[in-house]
Amino acid sequence: MAVGIWQKAGRSGVARQFRGALGIVGSPLLGLLLGLLLWWVLTSPLLHPGAIVGDFSPEKSLTTVLKLLGDGTLEPHIGASLRRVVIGLATAALIGIPVGIALGLWRPLEQGTSVLFQFVRMVSPLSWMPLAVMAFGIGDAPVYFLLTVAAVWPVLLNAAAGVHSVDRRWLLLARSLCATRWEVIGRVILPAIGPHLLVGLRLAVGVIWIVLVPAEMLGVSSGLGYFILDTRDRLAYSELMAAILTIGAIGYGLDAGLRSLNRLTHYS
Repeated sequence: MAVGIWQKAGRSGVARQFRGALGIVGSPLLGLLLGLLLWWVLTSPLLHPGAIVGDFSPEKSLTTVLKLLGDGTLEPHIGASLRRVVIGLATAALIGIPVGIALGLWRPLEQGTSVLFQFVRMVSPLSWMPLAVMAFGIGDAPVYFLLTVAAVWPVLLNAAAGVHSVDRRWLLLARSLCATRWEVIGRVILPAIGPHLLVGLRLAVGVIWIVLVPAEMLGVSSGLGYFILDTRDRLAYSELMAAILTIGAIGYGLDAGLRSLNRLTHYS
């Protein structure tokens, strides 16, 4: 019997060690370290002696990020990009939420526009770049247009899906209490579709952040996309890599913030 107990204890100890090893393998920190190691190997001067690829190394890139943040070079470009993200997202929300609610409430409207909306949605937002420049000229206006086109579909479709998921008994109860259509929308539908809207906004931010960099190459004089073009023209490759790292870090931060807000809303 004692032998059996020791065998069980041994197996449980091995199981704990195995679970601990799996926890380490699944750690985000380990993934970052592996990515950093791969980055260092690919840009190592040992593999590429005297090559320009050394300017993209982790040491130079991370040092350059700190330098650009320290001397204030990046702040105006980060501010310009975030301003465009906020304006593009707000415009997409102002368009997408009302239209999505209308589609969810009125089935004939949804059926009549489904083919058109799906057709337009499948066109890459960047395909509109020439037309945006022709229509709005050079500057921020075509950038706002492209970001809005990119972000409106996740918001619109999630708003419509949220309306479809609302318990119809809530709507019947509101109507039985003589609530007007606007009261039903404001007091029943909007609170009920809140989680869907947050999912749509999170997806929209991801799409906007991807479209932003090429959109900022349309003749604007600020923003992270413009800064990448500028570093390329100046052959400042360590600064170019620093801009790429900054874009990734800010994008991750925006997504993490909205993800946390979504979890908080579901918990509440």
